[in-house]
Amino acid sequence: MAKGWGDGPFDIGGSRPQVRVPTMPRVPARLVRILITGVVVMLLVFTSYYQIEPDEVGVVQRFGKHVRTTDPGPHFKLPIGIESVTKVPVQRQLKEEFGFRTSFAGKATEYEAGSPETLGESLMLTGDLNVAVVEWIVQFRIKDPRSYLFHIRDQKETFRYMSEAAVRKVVGDHSVDEVITIGREKIALEAKDELQRLCDFYGIGIEVQQLVLQDVNPPDPVRPAFNEVNQAIQEKERAINDAWAEYNQAVPRAKGEAEQAVRAAEGYALERVNNAEGDAKRFDAFYEEYKKAPAVTRKRLYLETMATLLPKMGRKLVVDEKARGIIPLLQLEGQKKEAGQ
Repeated sequence: MAKGWGDGPFDIGGSRPQVRVPTMPRVPARLVRILITGVVVMLLVFTSYYQIEPDEVGVVQRFGKHVRTTDPGPHFKLPIGIESVTKVPVQRQLKEEFGFRTSFAGKATEYEAGSPETLGESLMLTGDLNVAVVEWIVQFRIKDPRSYLFHIRDQKETFRYMSEAAVRKVVGDHSVDEVITIGREKIALEAKDELQRLCDFYGIGIEVQQLVLQDVNPPDPVRPAFNEVNQAIQEKERAINDAWAEYNQAVPRAKGEAEQAVRAAEGYALERVNNAEGDAKRFDAFYEEYKKAPAVTRKRLYLETMATLLPKMGRKLVVDEKARGIIPLLQLEGQKKEAGQ
């Protein structure tokens, strides 16, 4: 029996072959559900877990609204973007530089200054209408993370503008000599207080810990002349200080010597008075004893006086005035030599 159209692998006319299409293997529905469930669980875990470092706090927002603040440690939040976390370093001391930038920090720290941006920050007008180049550093800490994040926009730039405004205000109230030489610590303290007042007024949640004037100089075109004037002022101050040092040495020494002479005179006068009073009392005592036994007291006084005077008179010869022929027996030559000595 003859095969009809399409009864074999080839048509009778031999125009085209028939191709068998292979079928895909069927994946079990249970395995698909397990895979989908695992992906969802992993997505939920990875989007809900977060870690807060010891010097940070986490500000949690739900659809952009602040709901809570979390402390350091592991935490969970609502996943898939329902809640977001912003980490704020509240225990870390932060720093902003003005008028220069630190290009490399290390043992030999390198700085960059003189660019249009930094020069625009540091070039200021003083109270006596002079110009000074002021470079400074502000060290601060975030004390209220909620206020820091939500009360103002562009927190870093806003804080830099506030710091620049505070320093310019204080520098504008002082002369160039105070800014560059004698008043730097006072100006830095006043600028710190002014910056903290602005931070509290706008409620940005920042505590200013320190403001330091890093380098203050006149502009480059007038710097040589200003340095010469400053050197002359320093030499003047040094000469004044040396003179005061000599004065402080000479005057106390002279006062001490005068006081010593006065005390010595007073001591000598007191000694003379005491000796005179003692001699008078001793004479009164002798007189009382003399009244009791005049002959004995008179002889005693004579003997005591001779005992005091004779040792001071050297060797003496006592000769009886009635003696005769004794002169040849004396060695008077030896006595003369001793008297000559």
